[in-house]
This record gives sequence, structure tokens and C-alpha cells, in this order.
Amino acid sequence: MTTPTKPNTGFWIIAIIALIWNCMGVFQFLSMSLMKEELQQAMTVEQIALVDSLPSWYTAVFATAVFGGLLGSLFLLIRKRWAIPMFLISLVAVLVQMLYWLLATAAMDVYGTGAVVMPLLVIIVAIFLYYYSKGAAQKGWLR
Repeated sequence: MTTPTKPNTGFWIIAIIALIWNCMGVFQFLSMSLMKEELQQAMTVEQIALVDSLPSWYTAVFATAVFGGLLGSLFLLIRKRWAIPMFLISLVAVLVQMLYWLLATAAMDVYGTGAVVMPLLVIIVAIFLYYYSKGAAQKGWLR
């Protein structure tokens, strides 16, 4: 175990961006859950059918991904080691959610190649945040 040290400015920038990113994910989840009818007004019939065909466990995995990421970001900001397991839980949920979206649905047919961009970005960010939190702990920035 390392002695806690003061994080650099980059740490705080990354932690704040992580919090904003994960707040956007929570907002997306809550929008999909609470404002479904309003969102569907801007969707095509095919897009609505795709979203409606998602299994119920998909919603639970989505919630786990975004709320795990939010908790990880909050723990990162208060410099607690709990950021690591929260980002790991979020990463696993992101992988399940996004791989299902890309490989087990007709998302590519309905949305085209644009269906790949955001899922890949979400996966990359989740991987980065997990490994960044591990590195922060190794540097003694997390207690």
C-alpha cells in the first residue's frame, strides 16, 4: 500500500470530465426510462421497434453501467479506492450492454454505421477510467 500523495492537476481534470461524462450517461438512462414517449417521437418506426425489442435485463445492465460509472467518478473525486471496483463493475456492464447492442440486435441495419461510434467510445472511456483509477491508486492518489 502506498502513502497518499497529492494528485496533479491532470487528475482533477480527468475526474471532473469523468463525472460529467457519467452524469450524461445517467441522464441518457433516465431519459430512456422516464421520457420514452417523448424520445420516440423523434425516432423512426424501425428504431422504436429495435428499442422496444431489447430484453428487460438490458435496462438493468444499462443502469449498472451508468450508475457504477457515476459512483466511480464520485469516489475518484473524493480520492477513495472504491473508484476501482465501481469502474470495474461499470466496465463489465458497458461491455455486456454494448456488445449485445452491436452483435445481437439489428442496430447496424437500423442506424447504419453510426450505431458503432458511440458504443465504441463508451467502451474506450470505460476501459480508460478503470485503468486510470488503478494507476491513481498505485501513485497514492486514492486512499
